[in-house]
Amino acid sequence: MSIIAIDLGSNTLQVVEYDCSSNKKIAHFQKNVRTAQGLVESGVISKEAIKRVIEALKEAKKRIKFNNKEIFAVTTQALRVAKNQKEVVEEIYKEVGIKFRVISPLEEARLTLEAVKNRLFKLGFKGDFVLVDIGGGSTELIYYIDNHIYSKSFDLGIVTTANSCKSLEEIERFVEKKALLIEEFAKKFDNSNLIFCATAGTPTTIAAMKHNLTYATYDAEVVNGTILKVEELDFYLNRLLEMDKKEREVVVGVGRDDLIVAGIIIFKKIYEILGKEEAVVVDDGLSMGVALMGCKELEKNRGK
Repeated sequence: MSIIAIDLGSNTLQVVEYDCSSNKKIAHFQKNVRTAQGLVESGVISKEAIKRVIEALKEAKKRIKFNNKEIFAVTTQALRVAKNQKEVVEEIYKEVGIKFRVISPLEEARLTLEAVKNRLFKLGFKGDFVLVDIGGGSTELIYYIDNHIYSKSFDLGIVTTANSCKSLEEIERFVEKKALLIEEFAKKFDNSNLIFCATAGTPTTIAAMKHNLTYATYDAEVVNGTILKVEELDFYLNRLLEMDKKEREVVVGVGRDDLIVAGIIIFKKIYEILGKEEAVVVDDGLSMGVALMGCKELEKNRGK
C-alpha cells in the first residue's frame, strides 16, 4: 500500500509517494514556493506565497495519484512563527483538501533523523553522527549518540538570510552573528569522532554539481552518499558566482540561485564550527521521515 508524505518548508514543497510494502519511493515532486518570503519583515505568510503553495499542491496532485491514499502532511519553521498560521492551514485545506500539521523543531529533528539513519544504513555508514539540516527558515543541528537524540533548531535559514542581505559580505556577517548560538550548542559535544552528515537543498545541490547534474537531471540515487570536502564549497560557490543568471538557473533551478549562495555560506560555517573537513550528503530528509512515520502509523492501526 502506498501513502503520500508532504513537507511544506520555508522554501520548498516536497511530495513523496511511498510504498510501505516494498519500502520504496514511487514518485517524488518538488517545487520552490518560497513560503517564508517577506516573513521576516511582515510576520505573516503573504497571499502570494499561499497562492504559490496552493498552485504547487494542485500541480503535485496532477502528477501523483492522491486518490484513496492516506496523506501525511507537515509544515515547519515558516508556519511555526507566522502570525497567520491557522488561516494559512485552513485556506490550503479549503483549496486542495490537504490538512497540514505544524510540527515542533523536536519532531522535525526526529523525523529527519529517521530518514537519514535509514539511508546511512543502506549506504553502509555505521556509528554515531551529527546532522545539519539547512532549511529555508531555520537550521537544525541533530546529534545521534549512543541511540540518543540531541537537537536544536536555530533561526538561520537560506530564505531568511537571502532576504535580509544584499551582498555576499552582508551574508557572511549575518551568518557569523547568527551562528554564535550554533557554536555554543556544538561545544557541548565531542565532534571529533562523529560522522558529519548534511541534508536539504544546499548540500544536495552542491553534490549534484559535483556529479555534473543540473536541476533538470538531478538524481537522488547519485547524490546520496556523496562526500563533500570543505574546500569544494568555495570552488562551487565561485563557479555559481561566475555564471550569469540563466546559467545558474539551469544548474540550481529557477528562483534558487541567491538561496543556494546563502546556503553555502551557512554550510561552510557549520564545517568550521564542528571542525570537519568533509560531510556525507543525504538526499532523504523530512519528507522521507514523514513517509516512514506514515507507514508505521498504518501498521499500528492495522494491528488494532
